[in-house]
Amino acid sequence: MKYFVTAIGTDSGKTVVSAILCEALGADYWKPIQSGLPRDTDTVRALLSRNDTTFHPERFLLQLPASPHAAARAENVTIKLGDFTLPSTDRPLVIEGAGGVLVPLNERDLMIDLIIHLDAEVVLVSNHYLGSINHTLLTAEALRQRRIPVRGIVFNGMPNEDTERVILHQTGLPCLLRVAKEERIDKTAITKYATLLRNTLHGTSTEH
Repeated sequence: MKYFVTAIGTDSGKTVVSAILCEALGADYWKPIQSGLPRDTDTVRALLSRNDTTFHPERFLLQLPASPHAAARAENVTIKLGDFTLPSTDRPLVIEGAGGVLVPLNERDLMIDLIIHLDAEVVLVSNHYLGSINHTLLTAEALRQRRIPVRGIVFNGMPNEDTERVILHQTGLPCLLRVAKEERIDKTAITKYATLLRNTLHGTSTEH
């Protein structure tokens, strides 16, 4: 079982959702590309209550907080899809992306190409803001066109019933979880959301 956590943009809640998934599934964690600080691996490690998760090292650990292609270029590094090999594990694996699905890795490849390369199922994080409907539908359409399986959507932020209704109707995807952005995110919150997510995952279809 491999879940690739992506989102409709930067700072959308991917790291928190990745921690919730790891807690819920007893999964290992891998951030293939880290651009800038803080390191998301350290954040997830600090949020988990369980101590059996393996944190696999980043393939690229870059200093500049920018798009992967730009951060790599600043260090005279070229990112290639062939650089990425799934970590060896017999446990579920949560893979956290960087930015959104069309963020460039190099002059040709995008984050969505890495998802295909790793043959992972997507968990899509949609945070609420003016314009999030458009961005979520565009992201879901890009995934659909490439026949990438999507397990469902996690909504992040103050609840917006109408926005969520439109997104779920237009995409046909299930809502896996709602994370309240105003809530303090600590180990207690992660454990609570993990229980909710675990129950939902057991009852959702993988069909897109």
